[in-house]
Amino acid sequence: MDILEVMRVIRAHARDQSSVEALKDLFEEIIEERDTARKELKLLEAAIRNDYDSILITELDLDKPGPKIVYVNDGFERMTGYKKEEVIGKTPRILQGPKTDRETLDRLKDSLIEGKAFFGQTVNYRKDGSEFINQWDIHPLVDEDGKITHWVSYQHDITERKRLEQSLVDSKVEMDDFYETSKRTILDLAEDGSIRFANKSLLELVGYEKEELKKMKFWDIMPDKHGQIVKDRFEELWKANFKTQSDYRFILQHKGGLPIQVEANIQPLELKTEKVMRTEVSNVSLRKKVLKTLYQRNQDFNRIFNTKSDFKYGLSFNDGGEPEFRWLSDDVTNITGYSVQECEGHEGWKKLVHPDDREKAISHLHKVSEGRSMCIEYRIVDKSGNVIPVMDYAKTVDVQTFDIKGAVALVKQTVEKA
Repeated sequence: MDILEVMRVIRAHARDQSSVEALKDLFEEIIEERDTARKELKLLEAAIRNDYDSILITELDLDKPGPKIVYVNDGFERMTGYKKEEVIGKTPRILQGPKTDRETLDRLKDSLIEGKAFFGQTVNYRKDGSEFINQWDIHPLVDEDGKITHWVSYQHDITERKRLEQSLVDSKVEMDDFYETSKRTILDLAEDGSIRFANKSLLELVGYEKEELKKMKFWDIMPDKHGQIVKDRFEELWKANFKTQSDYRFILQHKGGLPIQVEANIQPLELKTEKVMRTEVSNVSLRKKVLKTLYQRNQDFNRIFNTKSDFKYGLSFNDGGEPEFRWLSDDVTNITGYSVQECEGHEGWKKLVHPDDREKAISHLHKVSEGRSMCIEYRIVDKSGNVIPVMDYAKTVDVQTFDIKGAVALVKQTVEKA
């Protein structure tokens, strides 16, 4: 809902013009916060874009018909062919079909009932009915009291990867060069636990050279206690082709001593010379760090925009293409010490924005004037010469008196002298 739709609703229900104006300001603020949150979410998505194709968030309720979808990103649309408006309010079951593995779904449900994260894969279906193999990485989202409120699912389309793996096994050919250039983290294990092959990603993960690893056993790149457990069970797992479970959790140890928690998918592979266990490793420690970072960024964002230490403004570009304040809220005086009149016009804008940040701020405003709601961090200078970091959210508006409306919020209370 945009502000025009809001105004129609307000005028239909407000008692008088004073109520209309009060409600208008309130809803404008709510819409601004909503739009800002959406932009921040896109920034967070960008931070993990290399790791996941799609993001989907559902409600908590697992009872039939299942948890309702409350959010999907653009990657979900590209991966499945469904538009956001087609799936919001529905359940992820719209992606399921004849070949979707019921056992995997049951394990997924059991994990979620227990409030645990889940990692798995099965066949899903796009809107056009075509199949793809979807790998999930599902985690609970919790509120300030630690209660689970939603589930967030990070997803991969791994169809091509699975096709290549099957081709490797069926044709019994070595593809070490393929894995060497792959972004995945791969190592091959021999029957005695020796490391036959490790790609560049694995070498970087554990800090050893290829020649060093070829002289080591799998458990030698683990902490002593954990390595002994794996060593004791290795023969048993080998005989079972590592099919006692779909994914394994191990703790590897970097050459420098840092422990690394990983998940491993292990499949037998018949090469020309011998059988090996091809082990694809996923860095759980890194994934946890990403999720923690995302959560912290979200908390910081909420803290910034819940503060009352902010002011609003209307801005246009003058005939010379320079930004000028057309109006400012009275809060600018509380924050900067300048009166509203002192901050108006282009000279007022220059007075507030730190000289070293003006070019960045102008670039930001030009992008906003093209119709893009945006958020940027820069510094302002108050009347006493203090430098204050702020977050500026701005969007275009459809009025004749000014072109851009913005809100400036303090990022932190500490200041420095200009």
